[in-house]
Amino acid sequence: MTTSITDKTYTKLAIQVSLNGLSFCVFDTLSGKPIILQHIPFDSFQRSAKIEDLFASVFRENPELKHRYDEIVVIHSNSLSTFVPTALFDEEFLGSYLQYNTKVFETDFFTFDELDKYEMNNVYIPYVNMNNFFIDQYGSFDYKHATSILVEKLLDVSKNNEERKMFVHVSESHFEIVVLQNQKLHLFNSFEYKTTEDFIYYILFTAEQLQLNPEHFKLEFLGAIVASDAFYQIAYQYIRNVSLFDVSEFKNSFTEKENREHFILLHS
Repeated sequence: MTTSITDKTYTKLAIQVSLNGLSFCVFDTLSGKPIILQHIPFDSFQRSAKIEDLFASVFRENPELKHRYDEIVVIHSNSLSTFVPTALFDEEFLGSYLQYNTKVFETDFFTFDELDKYEMNNVYIPYVNMNNFFIDQYGSFDYKHATSILVEKLLDVSKNNEERKMFVHVSESHFEIVVLQNQKLHLFNSFEYKTTEDFIYYILFTAEQLQLNPEHFKLEFLGAIVASDAFYQIAYQYIRNVSLFDVSEFKNSFTEKENREHFILLHS
């Protein structure tokens, strides 16, 4: 069905979901700028409840989620993903790509995002129960994996940069390491962590495997991290060139911290 111009709202809703909470952003599609940003974390007690009940409560308390939008995208944030070059990709064997870095079951639902510009696909396991909840709410919507947005945007900004650089995107229970050089992906991996020792071990181990010298390579952090965090501070102890990802070019009404923490959502 064709939407007439009088029915258009010129707004887009992006919702990022994980087991730890939900964030959403409303965009003005005429200006391309985000106008509403909200983060709703689930505490440890809430996480024992059914996810559908938690989401229903969020929808009751945030009326923006019930408005009408021209476009709706749901972003799945978990560590159940891997990138596959298009030349090696076969849609019939999605589960086989994930079995080397995560435990998969026959009952799992696999899907993928195409990153045509960079000739690769991101194979992942979405939260099916969450998608079912959103089907009940919206009928139809698009969905993708958070790391598809992360890697594609970082590849974009690496253009004409001939030095290998490491980016670390931090979430509450896991973080992603992305190593790039002039729009070429050298490494992507996701790690679960609890302590600062876990955190720095995986970063230094990855650097060693890629023969990146901690005295020379550049490491940039984004996601849920600030310079005063213990995780940032321990990286600063062991790696000479550490910084927070520069978000000053992103012109909107949100703080640098918000732009860095919700980098994926704001670039969806």
